[in-house]
Amino acid sequence: MQVEIGSAEYTQEPATKERFQTSLSLPGCSTSLSLLGTGYTEKVFAVIGVKVYAAGIYVNPSILTTVSTWKGQSASEIQENSALFSSIFQAPLEKSLQIVDGKTFWDALDEAISPRIKEATSGDKSVLSTFRSIFQGRPHKKGTSIFLTWLDPSKMLVCVSSDGTPSSLDATIASENVSSALFDVFSWRCSSFSFLENLSS
Repeated sequence: MQVEIGSAEYTQEPATKERFQTSLSLPGCSTSLSLLGTGYTEKVFAVIGVKVYAAGIYVNPSILTTVSTWKGQSASEIQENSALFSSIFQAPLEKSLQIVDGKTFWDALDEAISPRIKEATSGDKSVLSTFRSIFQGRPHKKGTSIFLTWLDPSKMLVCVSSDGTPSSLDATIASENVSSALFDVFSWRCSSFSFLENLSS
């Protein structure tokens, strides 16, 4: 569902009711990014699925042509094949994830990222420490948004905002291992991304 608030258009993620702008201008990006789809992660507690946080994936408009080549395949086929998310990640163009609800984001992240870096270098460990320090000891109100923006496979920008679009950077992450692990965590954890269903229709 799309709604218009002021001069901005939003898409609502159906399960969590969180709203995402259809276009974003983020610090460090050369152009506005287009919303590709929304989704949410779910964690199972005592056999009950609890929605953890909502996410929106944004891409440089030039990446949309790459995504369109998958049109017609079922959502399950796309999920089972890592090539789509890999092609988005490897494209030397900006792509970004907006994650809503910082506290649950960090709890979910801390248990997921380390296993994805099989042979962490001292540089990777330093980068992870820097990344963690952005969130630890920082108050995260409900609805806080975290923006992870990949300029290319080895460079990621981090912004945190409690009231919408961020105006400045909180950190720059320069490690392909860490950047790749983070993208992997969220591209596959948010398996409900709406664009998967859109491609299959």
